Amino acid sequence: MHRHTGPGRTGQEAGQPEAGRPLHARRRWLQRAGLVALGAVSAPWLTACQPVPPAPLTVGMNTWVGYDPLILARERGLIDTQAVKVVELMSSSETLRNFRNRLLDAAALTLDEVLRLADEGFEPRVVCLLSESAGADVVMARAEVREPAELRGRTVAVESTTVGALMLQRLLQAAHLQPSDITVINVESSQHAALLRGGRIDAAVSYEPLAGQLRDEGFTALFDSRQMPGDIVDVLVVRADVLDTAPQAVQALLVGWQRGLQAVQQAPAESARVLAPGADLTPEAYEATFRGLRFYTPPQSLALLSGRPPALGQASERLAQTLQLMGLIRQTPDWERLLAPAPAAALAESRS
Repeated sequence: MHRHTGPGRTGQEAGQPEAGRPLHARRRWLQRAGLVALGAVSAPWLTACQPVPPAPLTVGMNTWVGYDPLILARERGLIDTQAVKVVELMSSSETLRNFRNRLLDAAALTLDEVLRLADEGFEPRVVCLLSESAGADVVMARAEVREPAELRGRTVAVESTTVGALMLQRLLQAAHLQPSDITVINVESSQHAALLRGGRIDAAVSYEPLAGQLRDEGFTALFDSRQMPGDIVDVLVVRADVLDTAPQAVQALLVGWQRGLQAVQQAPAESARVLAPGADLTPEAYEATFRGLRFYTPPQSLALLSGRPPALGQASERLAQTLQLMGLIRQTPDWERLLAPAPAAALAESRS
């Protein structure tokens, strides 16, 4: 599922891909390279007399359409690469692991992943809301299954991820079914189409663009994320200590996101042509996935991060309760501690 894929593509340093290579070729190189550069130390020829510039804030993310405005910002020079290094990783699991190990200063994650990080004591701080799934996550079913309630006694495939489990939970609630009323099998999304075609499953918790491919084969959309508003939200988080020590770099990260998003929204077809190969999608599938997301404007993001109690905490109360019931978090989130509106507020003030 999409929730689970340094100056890289434009750099000319030794061992880096040339700036002229196609975007997707350079993205694949970055994914193979991983985080090798994250632990780099100052070059030996820098003497003690020379001031060492601060290391850039390193933000990591898996390959996902909803995070790509940051990639476009980097590729087009819309983000200050002296202040921010954008790193692409193979999965959200890798992003989480490197955040926990302090190899990342910031990360693009889903809100449920952030709540789990906070519950584990890793002190993430949400500085920006990016997007909300508004149809990009879909339960696809065989044609004879017309309503969620008709899944009783049938088999449903889902990936072993928090978002997959959450989608399944909401599907069952909508169908007024208990988990015991269906048979659940945990399978990678790449196998869903073959299992549906072979009649081995009756439905699958999927997402765009895979859902669009299944529609083209005659399978039907039974349930999607428009019916669970506020549950699947992408956010930018920064480690608490970085928020305190590098506030200007955090603002540079927010500026880069805003500029990248504006560029994508102003020229969606051109952006899809440039970014789609890096996500292994056609431009058409890329645009379809992008349309399944609702991106937050800077004022909307700031408003949700603000307030006492914070607006996002109130909007996400059901999500937090569901994660507790599922045993994924132990405590009610401390929203005022988790949410950090100050960088976005300072940025808005500087522009007014």
